[in-house]
Formats: sequence, structure tokens, C-alpha cells
Amino acid sequence: MAAAPPLAHGPVSREQRLSAAGPARVRQAPTASRIARRRVMVNLTKWLLPVAALLLLSSVALWPEIARVRDQGRIAFRRAFSVEPDSGRMKQARYRGVDERGRPFTITAESALQNGPVRIDLSDPKGDLVTESGSWVMVEARDGVYIQRAGQLDLSHDVTLYRDDGTTMHTQSAAVDVRQGAAASSEMTHAEGPFGVLDAQGFTLVDKGAAIQFHGPAKLTLSGRE
Repeated sequence: MAAAPPLAHGPVSREQRLSAAGPARVRQAPTASRIARRRVMVNLTKWLLPVAALLLLSSVALWPEIARVRDQGRIAFRRAFSVEPDSGRMKQARYRGVDERGRPFTITAESALQNGPVRIDLSDPKGDLVTESGSWVMVEARDGVYIQRAGQLDLSHDVTLYRDDGTTMHTQSAAVDVRQGAAASSEMTHAEGPFGVLDAQGFTLVDKGAAIQFHGPAKLTLSGRE
């Protein structure tokens, strides 16, 4: 049987303890660049944390107002562009544009249905045309067809035309060229205005109502005003 190693007597030195414990990890002193990076990170943290807290508090405080505005925008969008999912018909349709002279026109309808690649069927359509001088002409009917690419609006059933001087015309169908600012009808037309009362076999309107020519045979009753 082997003999046990002799026990050490007396105090143990630091070198002997380190040697008995094995190799130790040597800790390196931080360099100047590492210290500088730490300072930058600490300074950034001091600024970013209060800013982030302020943004968080602001978003919490403003969230009810943001939600209200967002909901109002959704309601307005649905009112302006409400579409029936089954039929694809658009409610409260509105089309805006300018004619060849840059004058604006607007076409609205209670509902609109895309019927083919270029045809749009309108229910209760109205057309509003403005001249360069600021005068206006409005047409409306129960039904209409709008060819947007050609700027052609065909109206039918109870067609009424208003001019801002008080002239009103009634007929059963009319074709309106919104780009040229012209309209025409070959059906019986009843007109009333400052001039009196007129019944004719159709009319032609040019320059957005600046001139109206009635087709004969026609019957005119002049106004009694001087």
C-alpha cells in the first residue's frame, strides 16, 4: 500500500494557492475607446428614455381623437362610395372633369352600375356645367347612360334642363356632350323663361347654354312683360 504524501506545514503562499486552484482568467482593463462608447450609450439612454415616455403618453392621450377622426373618415368614404355587394351598384356616384376649354363639369347620380367596359348606367343623373363667365346649366333625368371615355351623357325619361337666367326646358330624351358643353334633343320640348313659353320639335344647345336653337315646327307665346 502506497504511502500518503506528507502534509505541508506552515503558511501557504499566494503563488501556491493559485497553482493549486489551476490557471485563473486574467481580467483586462477597458480601453479608452470602450469607455467612450459606454459614455455615448449612457447619454443616449438619458435622452431617449424620456422622449419615448413622452411619445407613449401623448399617443395614449390622443388615441380617442385619432379613433374618432378615423371613424368619421370611414363613414364619409362609405357615404360617397357605398357599393351594394350583391349587385356592384355604387351609391351616390360623382364624376368630375373639365371640358376642352378647361371649364369644369360634374355628373352625379343616385346610383351607378358599370355595364360593360365603357358604359355606366345611372339612376337619377344630374349634370352641372359652368361657363367661362360663371353662368351655369344643369340637366337631370330619371335615367341615364354615361360613356366616360367619350364624355357622352345620354338622358331619358323626364329630362329637365335649367339655365341660370330662369329658362327651363322639359323633354323625354337628350344627348349631352359634357366635353363640348353641348346638348341636343329631337323630341317634343316645352320651354319656359323670361321670353315666354315655347313648344318645339327638339332643341340644340351650344357653349353650355349660351345659345339655344329650337327646331320647328314651333309655337311661341311671348311674355307680356316690357
